[in-house]
Amino acid sequence: MPTFPQMLAAYDQVLADTAALASRVRSLAVPTPCADWDLADLFGHMVGQNLGFAAAVTDGDAPIAAYASVPITLDDYDRQWRDSADTIREAFHGADPEATVHLAEFDFAATATVALGMQLLDAAVHAWDVAMALGTDYRPGTATVDHVHAMARQIASRPGGTPVFGPPLAEDGDDPWSDGLRLLGRDPSRHVGV
Repeated sequence: MPTFPQMLAAYDQVLADTAALASRVRSLAVPTPCADWDLADLFGHMVGQNLGFAAAVTDGDAPIAAYASVPITLDDYDRQWRDSADTIREAFHGADPEATVHLAEFDFAATATVALGMQLLDAAVHAWDVAMALGTDYRPGTATVDHVHAMARQIASRPGGTPVFGPPLAEDGDDPWSDGLRLLGRDPSRHVGV
């Protein structure tokens, strides 16, 4: 597992990449690889997750309502996204890596390092979702790819649990990024060039 500072640098980059993608959005009614979600749903989810995790990391806990999806419009999605990204970035930059954080959405306690790892995966995969909705591709840096792939394998192997993202698809072994996405219920071959 990468160190906290390494993950923090990777997370900062993914947030910056997502902001660059967000600036290209012209309609929020575009479907995404997330089942039944358009870009409005996706950005609302991402903003809510940023705010919920930021509150939990800052205070040690946050109610489940803090993670709720936020209503988004074309007039304010970019500002809301950037504000929430600044909030979560500041929370993790100010965190003690070993501090205990209760994550109400999952009803378990973890270190800030584990919480950051979860957010790095979530942010990278959703950056790809945004890119696909825009008809382009997205691939994070090698360290993030490796992290997502390793975590996706853990998520997909949980017995009897509901997948966090979607039902896992089989890896094809050609590329760790594509395999990580497949394990999280996404089929890159269906979306590239959308």
